Amino acid sequence: MIEYLAQHLWQMWAAVAVVCLILELTAGDFFIICFSIGAFFAAIAAALGMGIYVQLLTFAVFTLISLFWVRPFAQRYLHKGEDNRVSNADALLGRQGRVVETVKSDGFGRVQIDGDIWKAVTNEAADIPEGANVRVVGRESTIITVETLN
Repeated sequence: MIEYLAQHLWQMWAAVAVVCLILELTAGDFFIICFSIGAFFAAIAAALGMGIYVQLLTFAVFTLISLFWVRPFAQRYLHKGEDNRVSNADALLGRQGRVVETVKSDGFGRVQIDGDIWKAVTNEAADIPEGANVRVVGRESTIITVETLN
C-alpha cells in the first residue's frame, strides 16, 4: 500500500488541490486557493518523478508565491467596491417601513422594515400612529430614528 502511494503521490497532491478548491468556495477570502495552487504544482512535480523533498519544496514555494501575488490580485479585482458597502443597521438609513406600535414623541415604538421589527424613536412633536409609513433618518445602536412620510 505504501509502495502504491509512493508511486502515485501525484494523486494525493491532486486530491489536496481539489479539497482546497472546495474549501475556498465556502470561505471566499482567496487564502485557501493558494494552497490549492501549491498542491497543483506539487502534483506536477510528483508526476514528473521528482522526490518527496522536491515536491514539498515546490508546494511551499508556489503557495508562498500565490499568497503574495495571486491573492492580492484576486481580492483587488473580485472584491471591488466592497469597502464602500454598508452593512447591518447602517443599511437601514433611508429605508421605509410601517409603524406596528405607535411611536410616542417622548418615548419608543416599533417599526417593521422588510419583516424585521425595530425599536424606534422620533424627533417629531406628535406621535406617529400605528400603520403610518415612515423613513429611517438615523440610528443609535439598535434604536432607529424615524420621520413620517408625506
